[in-house]
Amino acid sequence: MTSDAPLDGTHALVIGGSSGIGLATARLLAADGCRVTIAGRDEQRLVDALRVLAAEGLEVHPCPCDTLRPMDVADAVAFAADGDSLEIAVTVPGGGSPSRLVDYDPDQFSAEVDRNVRPVFLLLKYAVPAMPPGGSIVAVSSTAAAFSTKGLASYKTGKAAVDALVEVAADELGEEGIRVNSVRPGLTRTASTTGLFADDDMMAAFLANQPLARGGEADDIAQAIRYLAGPESSWVTGQHLTVDGGHTLRAFPDMRPPRPDGQESVSAAAEEAEEEVEAEIEAAGEGETPVPADA
Repeated sequence: MTSDAPLDGTHALVIGGSSGIGLATARLLAADGCRVTIAGRDEQRLVDALRVLAAEGLEVHPCPCDTLRPMDVADAVAFAADGDSLEIAVTVPGGGSPSRLVDYDPDQFSAEVDRNVRPVFLLLKYAVPAMPPGGSIVAVSSTAAAFSTKGLASYKTGKAAVDALVEVAADELGEEGIRVNSVRPGLTRTASTTGLFADDDMMAAFLANQPLARGGEADDIAQAIRYLAGPESSWVTGQHLTVDGGHTLRAFPDMRPPRPDGQESVSAAAEEAEEEVEAEIEAAGEGETPVPADA
């Protein structure tokens, strides 16, 4: 390794790396000398991301992968290790839909919880055997794991499960020298949050509860992931790094849709945002279009 390329000689897998937070993460890892594989369901978006980074002088390797399918994740790990070992593994995708708690269909609720926690479990299951001591796994969680999020019960439950799984994995895998952590983004600009960022009322509700009154950018989150992925955090495991402008110091807006009788919830703007919102933040690699980190 050299000071100019601190990750030279390492291999990384970024699931959800074709856009948003995942793309920004892949950019940082590749710039630091890592051989990066980006994985996601949409092959065209992977190709588009490859071109975006190639235009910046960075090389990454695309791999189609459905994060809910065990063999897809296992194959992505093998591809990323490239006959060697896998030092860094990151998983970004997740999401949920706004609803009042009692209005969720039972199967919908279970599927949305699974959508958040299953990709993390599968990455742990298949990446760990390929990892040497010093390996690092980073899951993208959410501030939803840290406090109540009215209207996003399935998402909060899924992300809380992610953080619980991270803690158990860090405890078990520490004896193998493997670290496991999560990053908890606040409201971050990605393709799936375009509607929220365009909604002045909703943004005002979020920013009123943030000491740092701006929305997050994909690179804000990617920098935290890069720290937890690399040797700079070699004595950090089982932690949840919150990157949210201080939002968790206060409260989360009410995201419940309006009541059926027409009476508005605390945040009536949630109705307009419903179709755009994939929970609070990311669906990187799970339906987003590639965007630059500073979009």
